[in-house]
Amino acid sequence: MVKIMPNVHSNISFGLVNIPIIMNPLIRNNDTAFNQLHKKCMNRVKYIKYCTHCKSDLKEKDIIKGYEYEKDKYIIFDKEELSKLKPENEKEIEIVSFVDISQIDPVYYEKSYILETEKSSKAYNLFCEALKKVKKVALAKTVIGSKFYYCILRFTKHGIIMTTLFFHEEVFMPDDVIDEKVDPKELDLAIKLIEQRSGKFEPNKYQDEYQNNIKTAIKDKLDGKKIKSVRKGKKQSVSDLFEALEKSLKQK
Repeated sequence: MVKIMPNVHSNISFGLVNIPIIMNPLIRNNDTAFNQLHKKCMNRVKYIKYCTHCKSDLKEKDIIKGYEYEKDKYIIFDKEELSKLKPENEKEIEIVSFVDISQIDPVYYEKSYILETEKSSKAYNLFCEALKKVKKVALAKTVIGSKFYYCILRFTKHGIIMTTLFFHEEVFMPDDVIDEKVDPKELDLAIKLIEQRSGKFEPNKYQDEYQNNIKTAIKDKLDGKKIKSVRKGKKQSVSDLFEALEKSLKQK
């Protein structure tokens, strides 16, 4: 079963202009959900929060948040204290700048949301048209749940899409830069191979093969059939790079 996040009401803050929007996630997890069962009796396994010191199970009201600053030493934060640390306009998507999307490496992209309006909005339509004309994206900041994000807002034919960004300290890019000479003949074959296998990106054609196999296996088990192994073709091993490129070009 796919869990869908409920509609989140917010607004885009653009100078003194406020644009009410409804935020919905674009990505939905398509993985098949399995429950953990006790092998002996086939009953569901439950996770219990347990205190090893008091030797007792805990309820949610018994649990507080603590930061370990030294081994086994904590400073405690309650909900009210953490609430005081949230940004002033946490319910807004506050635009701070406009940038060229080419300046943002896709490695910083995290999650995407569609920003829509409940009814026709002059301000929303104007903002869409402005983004379209300037060919830039809006860099903004907001809070989703309990987490602070920077994000980009970009115009699409479906409306404004907001994509949250990872922070620089969260992205571990290697320092090494690739700068080695290659054989011109091998490079020529590699380019020909790329051109031979070039095409259009058509996302509807790309299926989750593993999840499809699981769903087929579930149906087979319900029908009393045995699970069949997925056929895996044998790949030819070629150690010489030039020969491997030549043979690849001859493949259909």
